Amino acid sequence: MQNFFLNKRLLIVLVSAIFIVVLVGYTLRDRLGLSWPEMFVRDTVGLVQSSVNGTYESFTGYFDRMSDLKNTYKENEVLKSRLEEYVKVQTEKYELEKKVKELEKIVGIKDTLKDYDVTYGTVIGRSADLWYENIIINKGKSSGVKPNMAVMTADGLVGKIKTVTQFTSTVQLLTSNDQSNRVSAEIQDQTSIFGFIQGYDSESKCLLFKCNELTMDIKKGSHVISSGKGGVFPPGLPIGSVKKTTIDSYGLNRIAYIEPFANFYDINQVVIVERFAAQVDVDPSREGDL
Repeated sequence: MQNFFLNKRLLIVLVSAIFIVVLVGYTLRDRLGLSWPEMFVRDTVGLVQSSVNGTYESFTGYFDRMSDLKNTYKENEVLKSRLEEYVKVQTEKYELEKKVKELEKIVGIKDTLKDYDVTYGTVIGRSADLWYENIIINKGKSSGVKPNMAVMTADGLVGKIKTVTQFTSTVQLLTSNDQSNRVSAEIQDQTSIFGFIQGYDSESKCLLFKCNELTMDIKKGSHVISSGKGGVFPPGLPIGSVKKTTIDSYGLNRIAYIEPFANFYDINQVVIVERFAAQVDVDPSREGDL
C-alpha cells in the first residue's frame, strides 16, 4: 500500500514537470516567436539548405565558367583563322603589287630596246646553294630563245642564256664565279674606258670591272654599259655605276667596283635581248665579188 502511494506521488511529480516544461515552452514561444525545438530544427534545416545551395552554386558556376572558356576558345580560333587569312591576303596583295610594278617597268623599257628583238620571261627556279650563279626562266626554244642571248631586268643587265630546253632556259648571272663568265663593258665618262666585267665581290656586293688603263682617271658614279665588242651582248645595256677603284696586286690592271643597277638577290621578271647580226651594205653591181 505504501508503494502505491509512493508511485502515485512520482507520477504526479512527473506530470507536473512535463506541464511546467510545456508551459515554459509556450511562454518562450510567446517571447521569441518560436520554441527552442522549432528554433533548433529551423537552424538545422537552414544550415543544410545553405550548404546545399552553396554546393549547387559552386557546380553551376563551374559549368558556367567551363562554357565561357569553351566559347572563348572558339572565338580565339575564329579570330586566329581570320588573322591568318588577313596575313595571307596582305602577302598576296604585296606580291601582286610588286609584280605589277615590275611588269610596268619591264614594258617601259621596250622603247629603249626597240632596236632589238625582246622576249619577256619569268623566273621559275633558283637554287639556294647557287643563288648568285644561275636562275631558270619559263622561256626556251619554243619562244626563240638561244644560248648567249643577253638577259636583263627593268633596271639592268643580269646575265646571259647558258642552256636551253624546249620550254625553259638557264641564265648564268654576272655574279657567277665562273672564270669564263665575262662581259665586254664600257665606263662612260668624258673619255670612254673599255674593259670587261668579270667576277663579283660578295662583301661589297659589287661587280668587278677590269681594264689595263692605269693612267686614266675613273670617276666615282660613272655609268657602266655593255660595249658590244665581245660579240655576245648588244651594246648600250645598263650594268651599274662606279663605286670605287683600285689596282690589282700585280700592278697591271685597274679594278673598278661596280654597284649593279639590277637587284641580283631578287629577280622575278626578265627580258631576253637578241643581238641582231651585223648588217653589211652591198652594192648590187658588185654582188658577184662576195
